[in-house]
Amino acid sequence: MRAAAIRALTLDAVAAANSGHSGMPMGMADVATVLFEKHLKFDPKAPRWPDRDRFILSAGHGSMLIYSLLHLTGYADVTLEQIKNFRQWGAITAGHPEYGHVAGVETTTGPLGQGISNAVGFAMAEELLRARYGAKVQDHFTYVIAGDGCLMEGVSHEAIGIAGKQKLSKLIVLWDNNGITIDGKVSLSDVTDQKARFAAAGWDVFDCDGHDPEDIDRALTAAKASSGPAMVACTTHIALGHAAQDTSKGHGALTDKAQLQATKDLYGWAGGAFEIPAEVKAWWESLGAKGAKARADWEARLAALPGAKRAEFLRIFSGEVPSKLYSAIRGVKKAAAEAGAKMATRSASEKVLAAVNPVMVETFGGSADLTGSNNTKTGDLGVFTPEDRKGRYMYWGIREHGMAAAMNGLALHGGVRPYGGTFMAFTDYARPSMRLSALMGLPVTYVMTHDSIGLGEDGPTHQPVEHLAISRATPNTLVFRPADMVEVAECWEIALSQKATPSVLALSRQNLAAVRKTHTNQNLSAKGAYVLAEATGKRQVILIATGSEVEIAMAAREALEAEGIGTRVVSMPSMELFAAQDEAWRKKVLPAGPVRVAIEAGVRQGWDRWLLGERGREQKAAFIGMSSFGASAPYERLYQEFGITAEATVAAAKALL
Repeated sequence: MRAAAIRALTLDAVAAANSGHSGMPMGMADVATVLFEKHLKFDPKAPRWPDRDRFILSAGHGSMLIYSLLHLTGYADVTLEQIKNFRQWGAITAGHPEYGHVAGVETTTGPLGQGISNAVGFAMAEELLRARYGAKVQDHFTYVIAGDGCLMEGVSHEAIGIAGKQKLSKLIVLWDNNGITIDGKVSLSDVTDQKARFAAAGWDVFDCDGHDPEDIDRALTAAKASSGPAMVACTTHIALGHAAQDTSKGHGALTDKAQLQATKDLYGWAGGAFEIPAEVKAWWESLGAKGAKARADWEARLAALPGAKRAEFLRIFSGEVPSKLYSAIRGVKKAAAEAGAKMATRSASEKVLAAVNPVMVETFGGSADLTGSNNTKTGDLGVFTPEDRKGRYMYWGIREHGMAAAMNGLALHGGVRPYGGTFMAFTDYARPSMRLSALMGLPVTYVMTHDSIGLGEDGPTHQPVEHLAISRATPNTLVFRPADMVEVAECWEIALSQKATPSVLALSRQNLAAVRKTHTNQNLSAKGAYVLAEATGKRQVILIATGSEVEIAMAAREALEAEGIGTRVVSMPSMELFAAQDEAWRKKVLPAGPVRVAIEAGVRQGWDRWLLGERGREQKAAFIGMSSFGASAPYERLYQEFGITAEATVAAAKALL
């Protein structure tokens, strides 16, 4: 009857919504019941305390499983009314569970494979923080329920490889092994031996009958004792007891009311729609009540930590940055302005991180097999390995998607501020997880180097002409393209100060001239765009540029000024931040009147607001950039061939006057 409560709520919610995925809640109800009863450490009254076990539903189509569990165990916001409004406007019980909408939902896992991949980051964070602060305040498991679809998605392969290499012994995946996908039997599309696959990746593998509580408990107990990550293959029946059992209809076609009632009758469920017997609800709530003691005991252990250590622990989980960050950034800026060195912004980023990482113990860096190219490792970090859990740098391997998904998990866990690098062109591989960073409001930082045709000889496969536009088109994402080391430092300061927004740092491979040569404590990049150089006479031209093209704008300004054409240069490191400024600032930077020329070694998409809008006019605007893919050649030749030069900028400006 206890597991039947999950199944009954699922059937009632699906019937009320006349839609919804039902198979996993019914098939995995027994597994979830044993997990919550005998193994999971949680507290509905304080759902986000740092040392709770994490329960992740990797397959978002099992949403009613988690909603039922949260309601039954006493999570205040998952009321019966919310269950009744499953998948309806305004309800927190969305069709796929969404992080931030429901207190007990650890991550947004609508796209299959994300949950199991996020879970790797959760487990890594637990290991890292346990090594730093001790098992008294950080010691928990991460449990994942995953379906066949999650394991077919390619990102899961990357994730399980990472977990096996890292020997994440507190990570347990419960596989809903029912042999059915939406199209039909798994055998229609796959022959993979999943147990052998996990074993080959370094996991310990266990089996159980997913409908036998004693067998489930036995397998879970063994999995928890494993020295590495564990996968439990739970043999189950999709849509257990329903006419659609063991068929693809069990995924989302359980809306026939007569069949639903017949299923309830088979369970011996006598209550009406959304009725849970008092004794059943009381039993489930007793599981949550047990968690209150575990949390209270943890709070006592936390209070016993030395004051400075406790304060640091609480700070990093709050997401507040240390005050020393700002002084570190100011020091970097001052030195860079005085030196005026020519430098690639990827190298500048490394120098900024060398100042930041020692004062921000929560940063956790990494790269997808491009450490020497992304410049993401600093000497103080050490390397995160099974032998050194205090290491703060991760060699992710050639796994952009897995890296990005795990970084989401690190951020979701709390106490860790992850950043990871790859080439800008490979945002294509990380894109689904980057989108979820934005959707969930996670302050993950993506260090994307080799940001334009300026990378040169590697050619168009590696030259990201459209990727800035793609990232800028993503809601709740800050995209930074800094022009020199001073702007790099300012952009890092902004990115590290975010609490609910991911950042993309687009950094150059080639050396760039310093353009900020006068020090100011003010973070000019924080306004998104600012006047870098003003016209000496009557202002006739405004040149707007980002990153590596700012020096081109400065050279064009010099030539135009020499001809008596007053020219302002605007550096625009972040379109999103500039768009967020008030009208007065935007008007000050981009006043009406002068012609406007934008310069960026990428496609035009996204630039028309600043060229044609904001008091601009089509007849007085031009774009110097890319309208095609790049080519393989030294970068200097590419800039000439594609017409991204000071000479082309001057000609475009003069043609508009």
